Amino acid sequence: MWGRKTAESRRVKYCGTLILAVLFASLALSEDFKTVSGKIYKDATVSRVEGDGIVLKTEKGIFKVYFAELPQEVQERFHWAKPEPPREPFYSRLAAAAEDPAVLAKIIAFGASIIAGVALVMGHIRSRRQPITQPRSASRRRAGHRARS
Repeated sequence: MWGRKTAESRRVKYCGTLILAVLFASLALSEDFKTVSGKIYKDATVSRVEGDGIVLKTEKGIFKVYFAELPQEVQERFHWAKPEPPREPFYSRLAAAAEDPAVLAKIIAFGASIIAGVALVMGHIRSRRQPITQPRSASRRRAGHRARS
């Protein structure tokens, strides 16, 4: 009987110690986050890290803070890099190149050669096809006329 109670008391002590360790660890991980605009999230724990920001849990609630709103050192701590600016569209580069008469002549020649090549291939394919001859069937009007007489 004594052995049983000591085992239970050890288990309760172990669980109690484990719960306290988890509580202190969560308190140790909470910190203050300050955004670039000056907003402060006090005693916040990072609940989740997403591609565009972090989710913070505070006493007041759950907040998502985007990396663009956080200081550089916080961005680096969560391994976030600013996305590259979008590249210049292809058609605007083509329009800028078309302002030069020599480049415009090359573009027109290239387009004409592609069109001529496609036309030649289509003509070759059509010349190789055999015409399909089907026996002519009588029109419906003639067929109906013959049936009445």
